Amino acid sequence: MSDVTHSTAPQNDAPDFVVIDVETACSRVSSICQIGIVGFKNGREIFEYETLLDPRDIFEVFNTRIHGIAEHHVVGQPTFADVHAIVHGHLSGRTTVAHSYFDKGALAAACRVHDRAMIETTWLDSVRVAKRAWPDLESHRLGLLARYLGITHKHHDALSDARAAGWVIVKASEHTGLSLNDWLAPPRVAGPAPAAAADGPLKGDRVVILGEPRDGKLAHIAAGLGARNDRGRQFDDAAGGSRPRAIRPRDPVERRLFEGAGSPRRGLTNPDHRQRRAESDRRQPPPLILPYRLTPSPSGSHCPLPPWC
Repeated sequence: MSDVTHSTAPQNDAPDFVVIDVETACSRVSSICQIGIVGFKNGREIFEYETLLDPRDIFEVFNTRIHGIAEHHVVGQPTFADVHAIVHGHLSGRTTVAHSYFDKGALAAACRVHDRAMIETTWLDSVRVAKRAWPDLESHRLGLLARYLGITHKHHDALSDARAAGWVIVKASEHTGLSLNDWLAPPRVAGPAPAAAADGPLKGDRVVILGEPRDGKLAHIAAGLGARNDRGRQFDDAAGGSRPRAIRPRDPVERRLFEGAGSPRRGLTNPDHRQRRAESDRRQPPPLILPYRLTPSPSGSHCPLPPWC
């Protein structure tokens, strides 16, 4: 927490997008007690704005325990009405990122309570971006994403949260090659999984491809080799089905296995494959949460197992 800090981007250096985060004093989302805004251009930060606010509302213990801001911290600080023009200047007419739409709702509620004009901006949810960029992660909460991506972050500090959410967008674009306009466009709805070829080295096998659409490149390769894509289905060994194999497209061993020449079945059953797979896992940065698939337990219920089990 700090007093007002405000640096403005040069007039001819408008940001590609801005990021906003707010903290609230109580369960009413209009009770903004801290606001942080960061501007990004060409993958770097170009300005930041942060201030404590007097919410003109009560402070509840639950909220103070989360962000550490109490009533005595905001004595003499401006109200939302006082800084509305500054916030409007940073956000209006631009793309505004927030990690979930809580901040969007809080901003709208504060405008209503303080009798200020609504801020017209194009909103982008960094949670949705993160889910598209890293679908195999079990959680896309900001603190966990920051740790996974190596982003310096102090959780529930408005400026730090805004900065971290902005870097999630930058790193997601670097990771996927998608532009800001791509993130703003509605995501493509995956088509049906390709039908398995009548014959091939994977005939009779069922596979689950993690992290790519069910109609993506690897799905077509696997189908051409005779495998059936069972993503999104439940599996029951008791019904006579075989355990599905999880394919991780970002594992270099498995991608080479399916995109290279030769017999995938021989590769998958080669005793050296497990050793190469283990070496590949050790070379990669330790993931925060590993991708999981569902396999039947002895009791018949479905429980998560690592994909290499």
